Amino acid sequence: MGDRAQITGVLLAGGLGRRMGGVDKGLQVLNGLSLAAHAVARFAPQVDRLLINANRNVERYAALGYPVVADAIPDFAGPLAGLHAALSAATTPLIATVPCDSPFLPVDLVSRLFSALTAAGAEIAVAQTGNQAHPVFCLCRRDLLPHLTAYLAAGQRRFEGWYASLNAVMVPFDDQPEAFENINSPEELARFARP
Repeated sequence: MGDRAQITGVLLAGGLGRRMGGVDKGLQVLNGLSLAAHAVARFAPQVDRLLINANRNVERYAALGYPVVADAIPDFAGPLAGLHAALSAATTPLIATVPCDSPFLPVDLVSRLFSALTAAGAEIAVAQTGNQAHPVFCLCRRDLLPHLTAYLAAGQRRFEGWYASLNAVMVPFDDQPEAFENINSPEELARFARP
């Protein structure tokens, strides 16, 4: 993808990991590597630069070799707060996001989102499998920062509510639905571990 230099990738690792028992999900180990390291290995080659959004264990995330940015909005406000932090820190016109708990994310994610975004002249491209949107797998324009800031300032937190108010394009990934498997619990972590 020739336009990779326009894109900053953001690994969203700023959550509380409630379903994982309150531990930092991105640092849970699957087959010898943290979930975050698995995601970074697949995601980093797709973007020009990478940021990690984390609100705790900052040194451990920084050890992955990329700058770490924390939410500006307090109290673990969710993935939109992570996107807000990234839009504030990035200098490229486009931002791509993936969650830290999806170690199998598509290796062609960003190129497909970029193609759809530019073809549609959209503000945000969101991955989808079947009828299921995956809004934390998105590519959006950095100039959406004021719009997102206002949405969050109004107390809104739902990703779906935010992109529904934008010129959004849904991008089908029905050829690889398993790539969007995320690991939210110790049971899921055990299920994906190699015997």
